[in-house]
Amino acid sequence: MQYRTLGRTGVQVSSLALGAMNFGRIGRTTQDEVTALVDTALDAGINLIDTADKYGDGESEEMTGKAIAGRRDDVVLATKAGLPMGDGRNSQGGSRRWLVTAVEDSLRRLGVDHIDLYQIHRWDPNTGDEETLSALTDLQRAGKIRYFGSSTFPAHRIVQAQWAAREHRLGRYVTEQPSYSVLQRGAETHVLPVTEEYGLGVLVWSPLASGWLSGAIREGREITTNRSTFMPQRFDTTLPANRARLDAVERLARIADEAGLTMIQLALGFVTAHPAVTSALIGPRTQDHLRAQLAAADTVLSADVLDAIDAVVAPGVDLAPHEKNDTPPSLLDPALRRR
Repeated sequence: MQYRTLGRTGVQVSSLALGAMNFGRIGRTTQDEVTALVDTALDAGINLIDTADKYGDGESEEMTGKAIAGRRDDVVLATKAGLPMGDGRNSQGGSRRWLVTAVEDSLRRLGVDHIDLYQIHRWDPNTGDEETLSALTDLQRAGKIRYFGSSTFPAHRIVQAQWAAREHRLGRYVTEQPSYSVLQRGAETHVLPVTEEYGLGVLVWSPLASGWLSGAIREGREITTNRSTFMPQRFDTTLPANRARLDAVERLARIADEAGLTMIQLALGFVTAHPAVTSALIGPRTQDHLRAQLAAADTVLSADVLDAIDAVVAPGVDLAPHEKNDTPPSLLDPALRRR
């Protein structure tokens, strides 16, 4: 396992991190299975676990907390807040009112007295940066959280938050968590250059592109991944965007074969090769999934292989930009772009 410094924090984290979104009902995993996954990951050298209050409406945090009981000191524990929790109008977003409540809820579910990295799950256009950063700074000073970061922020919002922290003399985001994979390379255009400029750690989500790069999806095979059962439109190969992904996967599979690599090794090795990336978040549901992903822990791709990947999906290109969850609100709501 490789280890890297998380931004400018001085904290050392593994280049592969364990994502907990599949813990519980989303991944159809039991507590015993989750505990076994966590034990295997920690024994293999992974020391960063990332979850969120939204995953299973708190279930993932509860299962993660039980799984790390007795091993808390071995874990850099990360979670997120900001997406809606329940039906309450104010049970979401980046307001002080909500974050003070949300962090206490997460601490209770996780069964810990502090969170190492507390992340804002999505940029909240209804809340000013000063409000959110002030609340996070106070939570940090109170010892509830050690560091805080952002997730899926557009590049201009990452910059704005850094300037707001400086202007108001508040703590700053020390990490960003973007979508990034061989099939989703848009982060290379703006987000990753900005994180490098400001010295942010980068935790990449969906490096296997929701299973497209797992090796299980190939031409002529029925797609039966867990994600395809509740997001079938993302895997319907009659749609042009998905057809383009499948064509790219076939070309990438040939590159992997010629290099003596699995598709997972190719995909994770690609992501962790970028100098801005600290860790790639893997989200296994089974021990077999985890072992296949751990096999990529020390994968280093040659320049020839990276060049061949560039020829399949050009730098900065997203094959499915609508799945990144970072579209500016004004593009989704006509009321925000009309007088």
